[in-house]
Amino acid sequence: MPNTTKTVAVAGGSLEARIEGERGPTLVFAHYWGGSAGTWDEVVRRLPPGQATVRFDQRGWGTSRQLPGPYHLDRLADDLLRVVEECATGPFVLVGHSMGGKVGQLVAARGPADLIGAVLIAPAPARPAPAVTEEYRQALSHAYDSPESVGHALDHVLTAVPVPAPVRDAIVRDSLAAAPEARTEWPLRGIAQDITEQARHIHVPVAVLAGEHDKVEPPAVLRTCLLPHVPHATLTTVPGAGHLLPLEAPDAIADALVDFLATTRGAATPSRR
Repeated sequence: MPNTTKTVAVAGGSLEARIEGERGPTLVFAHYWGGSAGTWDEVVRRLPPGQATVRFDQRGWGTSRQLPGPYHLDRLADDLLRVVEECATGPFVLVGHSMGGKVGQLVAARGPADLIGAVLIAPAPARPAPAVTEEYRQALSHAYDSPESVGHALDHVLTAVPVPAPVRDAIVRDSLAAAPEARTEWPLRGIAQDITEQARHIHVPVAVLAGEHDKVEPPAVLRTCLLPHVPHATLTTVPGAGHLLPLEAPDAIADALVDFLATTRGAATPSRR
């Protein structure tokens, strides 16, 4: 099974995309604020053999933290579209988590060729939730200031179930591996950006997954602030999980992706291991 890294030219430099498998449609992953390509490791490991996947560190994070700003949503959407153009052959599905879910909405709204659907995992909604006040955003901008603050966010906000120690260590490491401006752009501006006008132009099937105990994007918020603005979207709640679904419930996410591919137009029906 192919397992390669491809250099993708983007504004101001380049980023590295990890490509695995060759059986399409291709799943193109966009991680959350504080995540990395590695956020998806356990999900990808549980997909059918040969499933085509693409993942990368978004601008300002991990191996892409040297890329210059701005780090706003439209620039992140430009980057994601470049990754799609260079790394996805034929039909593809966008898979975005939290911030990556909002970026995915913007890309889907542009109607790229060969896009057949999107899976939004605990996504930041198109219309900001009422709870996203200035006070909330200022506090959020300090969530990744130190290993201790990341640990506090993990234990009290981001997760509803314990994650294995190696996963926890990776989360802390990823959360701190950011350009300073990228770390603050999302909480201070991106999370509060209203993209409802763009979201209405999404014309492919959209599956939304929410953690039952998510404190960041609760299912009720997604029902009121996302679903009314995204045509063809359906919402499924993952029992027992919090906000970091790819890390807390990778089996459930992998199963949902397989089911989505099986029911989406143009997708072959894969089988799990």
